Amino acid sequence: MEIQPKKVLIAEDDHDILEIVRYNLALNGYEVHIARTGNEALDVARRVKPDLIILDIMMPDRTGLEVCRILRTDASFNDTFILFLTALSDETTHIKGLETGGDDYITKPISPKILISRVNAFIRRSQKDEDKILVMGPISIDPIKYLTIKDGQEILFAKKEFELLYLLASKPGKVFQRQEILNRIWGNEVIVGDRTIDVHIRKIRQKLNLDCITTIKGIGYKFNLN
Repeated sequence: MEIQPKKVLIAEDDHDILEIVRYNLALNGYEVHIARTGNEALDVARRVKPDLIILDIMMPDRTGLEVCRILRTDASFNDTFILFLTALSDETTHIKGLETGGDDYITKPISPKILISRVNAFIRRSQKDEDKILVMGPISIDPIKYLTIKDGQEILFAKKEFELLYLLASKPGKVFQRQEILNRIWGNEVIVGDRTIDVHIRKIRQKLNLDCITTIKGIGYKFNLN
Protein backbone atom coordinates (compact mmCIF):
# COMPACT_ATOMS: atom_id res chain seq x y z
CA MET A 1 0.00 0.00 0.00
CA GLU A 2 1.51 3.26 -1.05
CA ILE A 3 1.49 5.94 1.64
CA GLN A 4 4.25 8.31 0.68
CA PRO A 5 5.14 8.68 -2.98
CA LYS A 6 8.17 6.57 -3.72
CA LYS A 7 11.08 8.35 -5.33
CA VAL A 8 12.56 6.91 -8.51
CA LEU A 9 15.66 8.23 -10.27
CA ILE A 10 15.97 7.55 -14.00
CA ALA A 11 19.49 7.93 -15.43
CA GLU A 12 19.26 7.70 -19.22
CA ASP A 13 20.84 9.79 -21.99
CA ASP A 14 18.31 8.87 -24.67
CA HIS A 15 15.61 11.58 -24.51
CA ASP A 16 12.80 9.44 -25.96
CA ILE A 17 13.40 6.53 -23.60
CA LEU A 18 13.78 8.91 -20.67
CA GLU A 19 10.42 10.51 -21.39
CA ILE A 20 8.63 7.18 -21.86
CA VAL A 21 9.92 5.88 -18.53
CA ARG A 22 9.32 9.20 -16.74
CA TYR A 23 5.75 9.46 -18.04
CA ASN A 24 4.76 5.93 -17.06
CA LEU A 25 6.27 6.17 -13.60
CA ALA A 26 4.57 9.51 -12.91
CA LEU A 27 1.30 8.07 -14.19
CA ASN A 28 1.60 5.36 -11.56
CA GLY A 29 2.10 7.80 -8.71
CA TYR A 30 5.88 7.83 -8.38
CA GLU A 31 7.93 10.93 -7.64
CA VAL A 32 10.32 10.95 -10.59
CA HIS A 33 13.80 12.48 -10.82
CA ILE A 34 15.97 12.39 -13.93
CA ALA A 35 19.65 12.44 -14.88
CA ARG A 36 21.27 12.28 -18.30
CA THR A 37 24.87 11.45 -17.38
CA GLY A 38 26.63 9.25 -14.88
CA ASN A 39 27.95 12.14 -12.82
CA GLU A 40 24.54 13.79 -12.77
CA ALA A 41 23.03 10.51 -11.62
CA LEU A 42 25.41 10.45 -8.65
CA ASP A 43 24.61 14.06 -7.76
CA VAL A 44 20.84 13.57 -7.94
CA ALA A 45 20.96 10.26 -6.06
CA ARG A 46 22.90 11.82 -3.19
CA ARG A 47 20.54 14.78 -3.06
CA VAL A 48 17.12 13.08 -3.22
CA LYS A 49 17.94 9.59 -1.81
CA PRO A 50 15.63 7.67 -4.19
CA ASP A 51 13.99 4.41 -3.25
CA LEU A 52 14.83 2.95 -6.65
CA ILE A 53 17.28 3.90 -9.40
CA ILE A 54 16.91 2.95 -13.05
CA LEU A 55 20.39 3.10 -14.60
CA ASP A 56 21.27 3.00 -18.27
CA ILE A 57 24.54 1.09 -18.58
CA MET A 58 25.98 3.21 -21.41
CA MET A 59 26.01 6.88 -20.34
CA PRO A 60 28.33 9.88 -20.73
CA ASP A 61 30.86 10.69 -17.96
CA ARG A 62 30.43 7.39 -16.15
CA THR A 63 28.76 4.14 -17.09
CA GLY A 64 25.82 2.82 -15.13
CA LEU A 65 28.12 0.10 -13.79
CA GLU A 66 30.48 2.73 -12.36
CA VAL A 67 27.59 4.67 -10.84
CA CYS A 68 26.22 1.54 -9.22
CA ARG A 69 29.64 0.55 -7.87
CA ILE A 70 30.15 3.98 -6.30
CA LEU A 71 26.67 4.08 -4.73
CA ARG A 72 27.07 0.63 -3.24
CA THR A 73 30.11 1.83 -1.28
CA ASP A 74 27.83 4.35 0.49
CA ALA A 75 25.90 2.76 3.36
CA SER A 76 23.00 5.18 2.86
CA PHE A 77 22.22 3.38 -0.41
CA ASN A 78 22.24 -0.14 1.01
CA ASP A 79 18.46 -0.41 0.77
CA THR A 80 18.13 1.37 -2.59
CA PHE A 81 17.02 -0.88 -5.42
CA ILE A 82 19.02 -0.52 -8.65
CA LEU A 83 17.54 -1.65 -11.94
CA PHE A 84 19.75 -1.59 -15.04
CA LEU A 85 18.29 -0.50 -18.35
CA THR A 86 20.45 -1.67 -21.23
CA ALA A 87 20.47 -2.19 -24.97
CA LEU A 88 23.17 -4.79 -24.51
CA SER A 89 21.82 -8.32 -24.63
CA ASP A 90 24.93 -10.36 -23.87
CA GLU A 91 24.91 -12.39 -20.70
CA THR A 92 28.31 -11.11 -19.55
CA THR A 93 27.08 -7.52 -19.31
CA HIS A 94 24.04 -8.57 -17.31
CA ILE A 95 26.19 -10.56 -14.90
CA LYS A 96 28.53 -7.60 -14.43
CA GLY A 97 25.53 -5.43 -13.57
CA LEU A 98 24.40 -7.82 -10.87
CA GLU A 99 27.93 -8.27 -9.54
CA THR A 100 28.41 -4.52 -9.09
CA GLY A 101 25.31 -4.38 -6.89
CA GLY A 102 22.39 -4.17 -9.30
CA ASP A 103 19.17 -5.90 -8.31
CA ASP A 104 17.84 -6.61 -11.79
CA TYR A 105 17.95 -5.45 -15.41
CA ILE A 106 15.62 -4.81 -18.34
CA THR A 107 16.78 -5.02 -21.95
CA LYS A 108 15.78 -2.36 -24.48
CA PRO A 109 13.48 -1.87 -26.30
CA ILE A 110 11.46 -1.65 -23.12
CA SER A 111 7.84 -2.50 -22.49
CA PRO A 112 6.33 0.16 -20.18
CA LYS A 113 4.02 -2.46 -18.64
CA ILE A 114 6.90 -4.79 -17.84
CA LEU A 115 8.99 -1.94 -16.48
CA ILE A 116 6.22 -0.68 -14.19
CA SER A 117 5.50 -4.23 -13.06
CA ARG A 118 9.16 -4.72 -12.16
CA VAL A 119 9.37 -1.38 -10.34
CA ASN A 120 6.17 -2.11 -8.42
CA ALA A 121 7.54 -5.48 -7.37
CA PHE A 122 10.71 -3.92 -5.94
CA ILE A 123 8.77 -1.18 -4.20
CA ARG A 124 6.44 -3.72 -2.59
CA ARG A 125 9.49 -5.40 -1.10
CA SER A 126 10.36 -2.15 0.67
CA GLN A 127 6.92 -1.67 2.21
CA LYS A 128 7.34 -3.90 5.27
CA ASP A 129 8.53 -1.18 7.61
CA GLU A 130 5.68 1.08 6.54
CA ASP A 131 2.96 -1.52 6.95
CA LYS A 132 2.48 -0.62 10.59
CA ILE A 133 -0.69 -0.62 12.67
CA LEU A 134 -2.08 2.86 13.19
CA VAL A 135 -3.67 3.55 16.58
CA MET A 136 -5.58 6.82 17.06
CA GLY A 137 -8.07 7.27 19.88
CA PRO A 138 -10.68 4.51 19.61
CA ILE A 139 -9.46 3.36 16.19
CA SER A 140 -6.74 0.90 15.18
CA ILE A 141 -5.98 0.15 11.52
CA ASP A 142 -3.94 -2.94 10.57
CA PRO A 143 -2.77 -2.76 6.91
CA ILE A 144 -1.49 -6.34 6.85
CA LYS A 145 -4.81 -7.89 7.88
CA TYR A 146 -6.96 -5.13 6.33
CA LEU A 147 -8.55 -4.86 9.75
CA THR A 148 -10.12 -1.79 11.35
CA ILE A 149 -11.17 -1.86 15.01
CA LYS A 150 -13.20 0.88 16.71
CA ASP A 151 -14.03 0.63 20.41
CA GLY A 152 -13.21 -3.07 20.30
CA GLN A 153 -15.53 -3.79 17.36
CA GLU A 154 -14.40 -4.69 13.85
CA ILE A 155 -15.61 -2.39 11.07
CA LEU A 156 -15.75 -3.90 7.61
CA PHE A 157 -14.47 -1.84 4.69
CA ALA A 158 -14.18 -2.65 1.01
CA LYS A 159 -10.55 -2.84 -0.14
CA LYS A 160 -10.39 0.65 -1.68
CA GLU A 161 -12.26 2.16 1.27
CA PHE A 162 -9.72 0.64 3.63
CA GLU A 163 -6.74 1.80 1.57
CA LEU A 164 -8.15 5.31 1.37
CA LEU A 165 -8.73 5.42 5.13
CA TYR A 166 -5.21 4.14 5.83
CA LEU A 167 -3.70 6.69 3.44
CA LEU A 168 -5.46 9.62 5.10
CA ALA A 169 -4.89 8.36 8.65
CA SER A 170 -1.20 7.73 8.06
CA LYS A 171 -0.57 11.50 7.94
CA PRO A 172 -3.03 13.21 10.32
CA GLY A 173 -3.51 16.85 9.38
CA LYS A 174 -1.95 16.47 5.94
CA VAL A 175 -4.19 17.59 3.07
CA PHE A 176 -4.21 14.95 0.34
CA GLN A 177 -5.12 16.45 -3.01
CA ARG A 178 -7.71 14.66 -5.10
CA GLN A 179 -5.29 13.75 -7.89
CA GLU A 180 -2.79 12.41 -5.38
CA ILE A 181 -5.49 10.21 -3.88
CA LEU A 182 -6.44 8.90 -7.32
CA ASN A 183 -2.80 8.12 -8.13
CA ARG A 184 -2.11 6.42 -4.79
CA ILE A 185 -5.27 4.37 -4.42
CA TRP A 186 -6.43 3.66 -7.95
CA GLY A 187 -3.29 4.31 -10.04
CA ASN A 188 -3.98 3.34 -13.63
CA GLU A 189 -6.17 0.34 -12.77
CA VAL A 190 -9.33 1.98 -14.05
CA ILE A 191 -10.46 5.40 -15.15
CA VAL A 192 -12.27 6.97 -12.22
CA GLY A 193 -13.54 10.46 -11.49
CA ASP A 194 -13.78 12.77 -8.53
CA ARG A 195 -17.16 11.34 -7.58
CA THR A 196 -15.49 7.99 -6.89
CA ILE A 197 -13.43 9.57 -4.11
CA ASP A 198 -16.48 11.37 -2.70
CA VAL A 199 -18.50 8.17 -2.53
CA HIS A 200 -15.71 6.29 -0.76
CA ILE A 201 -15.21 9.13 1.74
CA ARG A 202 -18.93 9.17 2.51
CA LYS A 203 -18.95 5.41 3.14
CA ILE A 204 -15.92 5.65 5.43
CA ARG A 205 -17.54 8.42 7.47
CA GLN A 206 -20.77 6.46 7.78
CA LYS A 207 -19.04 3.27 8.90
CA LEU A 208 -16.75 4.98 11.42
CA ASN A 209 -19.54 7.27 12.65
CA LEU A 210 -16.84 9.79 13.54
CA ASP A 211 -16.13 13.33 12.40
CA CYS A 212 -12.53 12.56 11.46
CA ILE A 213 -12.24 13.32 7.73
CA THR A 214 -12.39 16.96 6.73
CA THR A 215 -13.19 18.13 3.21
CA ILE A 216 -10.94 20.92 1.95
CA LYS A 217 -13.16 22.41 -0.74
CA GLY A 218 -11.66 22.35 -4.19
CA ILE A 219 -8.49 20.62 -2.98
CA GLY A 220 -8.99 17.31 -1.19
CA TYR A 221 -9.27 15.72 2.25
CA LYS A 222 -7.43 15.44 5.53
CA PHE A 223 -7.73 13.17 8.56
CA ASN A 224 -8.14 14.75 12.00
CA LEU A 225 -9.29 12.88 15.08
CA ASN A 226 -9.90 15.32 17.91
